[in-house]
Amino acid sequence: MSAQPDHTPAASYAPAPGAAAELLAQLRGDRRAEQWVPAFERDWAKALEDARHAYSLTPLHEVVRTWQLRAAAAPDVDAFMDSGQDDADFVDLDDVLGGRP
Repeated sequence: MSAQPDHTPAASYAPAPGAAAELLAQLRGDRRAEQWVPAFERDWAKALEDARHAYSLTPLHEVVRTWQLRAAAAPDVDAFMDSGQDDADFVDLDDVLGGRP
């Protein structure tokens, strides 16, 4: 029998060490790169500063996870927008994913 819990929430896992660089490369290749890359870099810079003050990597992990979710959701958002459905009753993505760190 293990002292470790059988299930750990996904949010508690740290991204791989190169995840931020891989994510930035992915964002640079996206059609939204002009908007997304500066936003990611701004979020990353703020998280670096927060991490320095808190002596914790958590702010950096949160930025990577948030942007991974945004990038993963982009095709679904595109499909919805292309479908021509009424989006008057939208839900703000920050309400779904949480605000920027």
